[in-house]
Amino acid sequence: MQEALGELVNAAKDGLLAVCVATGLGVLNTLMEEEVAAVVGPKHARVPDRTAVRHGREAGEVTLGGRRVGVDRPRLRTADVPLKTYAHFADRDPLTRVLLEQMLSGVSTRTFVRTREPVGQDVLAAERSTSKSAVSREFVGRTSEHLKALMSRSLADVRLAALMLDGNELKGRCCVVALGVTTDGIKVPPGSWDGSTENKTITVALLADLVDRGLDVEQGVLVVLDGGKALRAAVAEVFGPVPVQRCIRHKGRNVLDHLPEGDRPAVKRRVAR
Repeated sequence: MQEALGELVNAAKDGLLAVCVATGLGVLNTLMEEEVAAVVGPKHARVPDRTAVRHGREAGEVTLGGRRVGVDRPRLRTADVPLKTYAHFADRDPLTRVLLEQMLSGVSTRTFVRTREPVGQDVLAAERSTSKSAVSREFVGRTSEHLKALMSRSLADVRLAALMLDGNELKGRCCVVALGVTTDGIKVPPGSWDGSTENKTITVALLADLVDRGLDVEQGVLVVLDGGKALRAAVAEVFGPVPVQRCIRHKGRNVLDHLPEGDRPAVKRRVAR
């Protein structure tokens, strides 16, 4: 008891979160010991029908305070009896959720460690997997899961008033992106498709995927394009005779690119009308 109080006093010097994490580690150890006792019985007691016996401890990791912290967990022998308490706290999801939220808020992988609250020197000494590369792997893994779920979800209940299509270059690749505006005025990203250039084949694949996932264009959808012939041909092939509007901003930009510098301001004002 005196040792535990001493650890809490030291943690208190680093703030409330440090106390909470130190307390959490103590509670975790107690819960694991209680679970072991429930499976194999009290220490030194004779239990004739026991299915496992204590077999020392081994190193493990749990998530506490936005960190992966090393712990010594009890081991059981004779039967494969996983500790539910350890499995719950060993889950990486709480940490990856913190990483995702911070990265999307603009925190870089290099500075992630400096954004966390203090949790005490003892916990910091046992901390694992928060290097720049580890943070980057967690972020890439979690965003990949979210993107896959987003790009494969059903569109059967989506009612679009307009669908905008455009190609964007990302590191030498072209990503054709679809951005929809619902009848309620809400912007939604139905899907995207990756390829080498903005061509008809890629756009047909994207639009066909939207239809396969339940997007109903028979209700009447205005398709907005940048004027590219490949996009227009793909829309006609997959959606049929739907109304198409050429993006005014793209049209103005294309017109201005063919004019002398001196004439561009006046023409730009006329196009903007």
